[in-house]
Amino acid sequence: MNENASVRRREFGDFLRSRRERLLPGSVGLSAGLRRRTPGLRREEVALLAGVGTTWYTWLEQGRDVRASSEVLAALAEALRLSDTERRHLFTLSDQAVPDPQPTGPEGVEESVGRMLSSLHTQPAYVLGRRWDVLGWNRAAEVVFCDYARLRGDERNIMHILFANAAHRRLLVDWDDVAPASLAMFRADSAKYTGDPDFERLIATLTNVSVEFREWWPRHNVLRRLAGHKRLAHPSAGSMIFEFTSFAFDDGSDRKFVVYTPLAGEDTVAKVEELLGRKKTPHALEASR
Repeated sequence: MNENASVRRREFGDFLRSRRERLLPGSVGLSAGLRRRTPGLRREEVALLAGVGTTWYTWLEQGRDVRASSEVLAALAEALRLSDTERRHLFTLSDQAVPDPQPTGPEGVEESVGRMLSSLHTQPAYVLGRRWDVLGWNRAAEVVFCDYARLRGDERNIMHILFANAAHRRLLVDWDDVAPASLAMFRADSAKYTGDPDFERLIATLTNVSVEFREWWPRHNVLRRLAGHKRLAHPSAGSMIFEFTSFAFDDGSDRKFVVYTPLAGEDTVAKVEELLGRKKTPHALEASR
């Protein structure tokens, strides 16, 4: 255990030194001076930029048994002009959680992700944003669940669909189990966005329109993301059963890729293929609006 910690400290120090040696003084607003015996910045220059003592910073590079706080690590990352990936690596080597900033701004789906969605022919799949808004979906999701393109604003949100759409409620055989579990997962995901106006508006809307949401939200139940089975009573295809799995994007966007795999029970695969072969007609979920 101690040997592993020692190796990690040395790796941490070597990483700091390598990032220091690649920087030119001019790139951080310092004078190059007349004579420099080492490449890049001097240790005292990094210490000055980060607001720490030179001796203490030297100990970090030497892999000594000293520990930097998350605030100091953030200051070192800024001083050394680390990229997001390098910053994460610095925190990981120091055995500290990375204080990721909240993603902001509009969300979307890259072309490569869109092609991945389209390639899943009989597997309904969609991409969810940080607030569980449906950002992209494939044809299978459209025929099994709904044509999300017909939904506007907060309507195209999984929590809104789950709690505020009567047709979707009828679609889910186990709604009484699925809804509270989904709400607990949403609550865990939304914790870092507490106070965000878009989240607060959605929560207020659902509190107003759903008795169950109004009752369950104050309980503060939380769950990690789960995989499992989902049984449907499709309005035209009848009973269907899927196995669903959620994958988190690793780009810090808090997006999720959710895939539903049809299982052998209830002839689900054949029913999905039949739905895909039909002409596009309004799904019952939209027809009830």
